[in-house]
Amino acid sequence: MGMFSRMSTVVKSKMNRILDSAEDPGETLDYSYEKQLEMLQNVKRGVVEMVTAKRRIQQQAAKVREDIVRLDRQARQALDADREDLARLALQRKQNALLELQGLDEQIEGMEQEQKKLTVAEQRLQAKVSAFRNKKEIIKAQYSAAQAQVRIGSALGGISEEMGDISLAVQRAENKTDQMRAKAGAIDELVATGVLDDITGPQDDIERELSRISTSAGVEAELAALKGISPPGGEEPRSLPPGQPSVDDELSALRAERPSQSE
Repeated sequence: MGMFSRMSTVVKSKMNRILDSAEDPGETLDYSYEKQLEMLQNVKRGVVEMVTAKRRIQQQAAKVREDIVRLDRQARQALDADREDLARLALQRKQNALLELQGLDEQIEGMEQEQKKLTVAEQRLQAKVSAFRNKKEIIKAQYSAAQAQVRIGSALGGISEEMGDISLAVQRAENKTDQMRAKAGAIDELVATGVLDDITGPQDDIERELSRISTSAGVEAELAALKGISPPGGEEPRSLPPGQPSVDDELSALRAERPSQSE
């Protein structure tokens, strides 16, 4: 018995949880408001029915009053005609009508009391329904605002996560950029110190041939100069061609260039 009771409790708790997750407060409030409006309409219908029934009884009472007046007149006429028997019969009917009228008046009075109660109940219920309607709209507005805040918070959370990924990507890009800048700076430094040749662009066949001819001419000129300094067989050193620098001049120029390269 205890196991079945526990199972029932677990099932009810799970069902309540499912219902809570599926329930829309706005729809629930609207449904409750509709039910209250139905109750209010029923009360108003009851008041209308009470008033209608009271009017029917009042009409019936008015007719009985007319009968009483008529029977009283007939009794007087019968006495004037020396018909006491007819006068007595008219008076008996009059007494019955009076009793009927008394009962009708009591019913009318009771119905008037019930009508007042229903009217007060209707007014109170109307006030409660109006207050509930205002409260319902406020709660629905608050719930909509809370939903909007939740959606905004979720969106901000997603943006924060995405911005975190973007920040990592930006950081990686900055690191790669710094590495490339450092590598480019190292290459520029190596080119400046002469470790690497600064090749500004590809050379065509004419430029390569002219460079070769210029190099060969320089070599021949230096070779001739060296021969002039140390001529074989004790010959007198021959003078350099006009405008051709001597070996000493070239050595002096090389010594002058070395400090600038080290800097």
